[in-house]
Amino acid sequence: MDHPESGTVVVTASGDGTYTQRVTTAGHTLLVDEPVAVGGADAGPNPYELLLASLGSCTAITLRMYADRKGIPLTRATVRLRHDRVHAEDCARCETERGLLSRITREIELEGDLDDDQRARLMLIADKCPVHRTLSSEIVIETRGT
Repeated sequence: MDHPESGTVVVTASGDGTYTQRVTTAGHTLLVDEPVAVGGADAGPNPYELLLASLGSCTAITLRMYADRKGIPLTRATVRLRHDRVHAEDCARCETERGLLSRITREIELEGDLDDDQRARLMLIADKCPVHRTLSSEIVIETRGT
């Protein structure tokens, strides 16, 4: 299979398993699937795990870049994420007041000889990663058929 141009992702059925999808980027190929419990073959992470992986990896990379640029002695950032659905009325910071909404919980563990100011600054920078900004802003998805 030819790889698409940089910045394009192609998703197509892998031919193995009911829900297994092959994701191809300019330089990588991976499988995405659903767990066995919902009829998949568990041949790869599920779509929500990929979404969390995107946010977590972007957060860690952003922290690494910032620490390197500012000379902050960050040894490692570990990001743990979870997605769930909550009732809107249980969310104090949400504009939506009714129905269910998605919530991503992100825990960041910072390792290194960091002082309190450096830790606080890194936590602020975490919210500035590009994927966080994308997920926190209005998103327009244009769908076309061929």
